[in-house]
Amino acid sequence: MKQFLKKAAAIAVSLTLIGGMLPAASAASGSVETKLASMTLREKVGQLFVVRPETLDFEKTSDGKIVTDAMREHLKEYPIGGIVLFKQNITDAGQMTKLIQDYQNASDVGLLVAVDEEGGTVARLANHSAFSLPKYESAAAVGATGDSEQARAMGRTIGGYLKPCGFNLDFAPVADVNSNPKNPVIGKRAFSSDPNVAAAMVSAAVEGFHESGMLCTLKHFPGHGDTGEDSHYGTATTTKTWEQMKAVEMLPFEAGIAAGADVIMTAHITTPNATTDGLPASLSYTMLTERLRGELGYTGVISTDALEMKAISNHYSPADAAITALNAGADILLMPADLRQAFDGVVNAVETGRVSEERLNESVRRILTLKEKAGIQFEVSAPTEAQPEKAEELQITTLPAKPDLWAWLKQLCQ
Repeated sequence: MKQFLKKAAAIAVSLTLIGGMLPAASAASGSVETKLASMTLREKVGQLFVVRPETLDFEKTSDGKIVTDAMREHLKEYPIGGIVLFKQNITDAGQMTKLIQDYQNASDVGLLVAVDEEGGTVARLANHSAFSLPKYESAAAVGATGDSEQARAMGRTIGGYLKPCGFNLDFAPVADVNSNPKNPVIGKRAFSSDPNVAAAMVSAAVEGFHESGMLCTLKHFPGHGDTGEDSHYGTATTTKTWEQMKAVEMLPFEAGIAAGADVIMTAHITTPNATTDGLPASLSYTMLTERLRGELGYTGVISTDALEMKAISNHYSPADAAITALNAGADILLMPADLRQAFDGVVNAVETGRVSEERLNESVRRILTLKEKAGIQFEVSAPTEAQPEKAEELQITTLPAKPDLWAWLKQLCQ
């Protein structure tokens, strides 16, 4: 089985032009700096936003499963940096890959294409009735084995089936510690209630994702596992001090950072005993810049959790949430409640000096560097079928229009 997983992951990587494991993170390259220097203000701001596919359907005429001509035009005015797919955006393999490819072809800069595929209850593809893919009971069940190699195989397997579909970023693994049994949102999504076990599992999972050529994300900094509330629906709070967090919640994040995690997603939780600003962590300069970048030494991309979540949208306008998160140190502004308000708000903030252009450039540079690491093109060529050269080498022309992607991968591996 282990040999099969390795071979399947290798096929997945070859199909999407990633020649082996992801390269190690590095400083911005000459090509990144050249691209950054050539971008307009709106192009730079657009790189910050990763949204649902239907977000650009301002006329509300699509079902979120296709790219309309109107959406292509809106993409020119609001040149987003990426999309994130959910179950409702997917009918089957053929429709899903066409949606992704159509979006890529419509964008002047290659897009991040993300999904929440943790394994367990949160798995948009594996839990979809259109697919027959490997399923995991939960991250907690993997953690309970005490064998970090199983977490590595989990990351390698999930990355292995996401890659040929056109995804390049997984919002996984969960790096929370399940330390509060009354927590309504994390639970078995975390590897363990023991921070040392969770740390070992998170580190191995990151390595597994990278072995399949998949960018991955640690979530939800600074730890959503000890709250008694769900930030999807309202304010969530942890009463721990920063010192207490460093002894428990930070251990998996530190391990994931050491393993080379590409993105860290923030939590919309307030931390009254760890910070004095009264802000959710996603909007807190203290938590993101002073703590995550300063104390933990993280240099990669920081993404907010979805800004449409009630912990944010109940208290901040789309523009204020985006601007505050950016000034706090976030790079990706995920799923604002209103893209146009948030996008135009950030543009205006840069034009008026509320956000410095230097601060904007820092985030765009990190995002472009992340894209370069994943082999995402800065300049998208004329629309074509998905990777025809590679398809010819493998004697296929497209992904199979049938539900059993895993069987298809297995056939290629034989």
